[in-house]
Amino acid sequence: MRKPRALFLPFCCGFALMLGFSILQPFVAAQTTKPVVGDWEGTLDPGAQPKKRIVVHISAAQDGSLTGTIDFPDQDTSGIAMTAITYKEPALHFESTPSLIVYDGAMGADKSSIAGTLKQAAQSLDLVLKRTP
Repeated sequence: MRKPRALFLPFCCGFALMLGFSILQPFVAAQTTKPVVGDWEGTLDPGAQPKKRIVVHISAAQDGSLTGTIDFPDQDTSGIAMTAITYKEPALHFESTPSLIVYDGAMGADKSSIAGTLKQAAQSLDLVLKRTP
């Protein structure tokens, strides 16, 4: 009778560990992306053309994957979907294939700004995004 009980305890401990790690993994993944999640605003200065405000919305799914949209308030354009977005501290990269937008930037040490370059079609512009409240 002691043998089945002796095998039961290690089985339960192993099962509890597996369950704990499966619950913890999405939480840890979401935590690593947290600094970039939120709303960011900046101004594009295309030179001869008027300056354009840009608002970037980044959110994280429960599994830690990132999604986002882009707004151009001065052009009454909103909700442009990002087709790819990655953040590996301090580097942020996002793309919007339909709009031909690619952004590469680096988060500042205080986590309140991201300095980088936005490319759209053949034009490349410096863009500093600042966290909005």
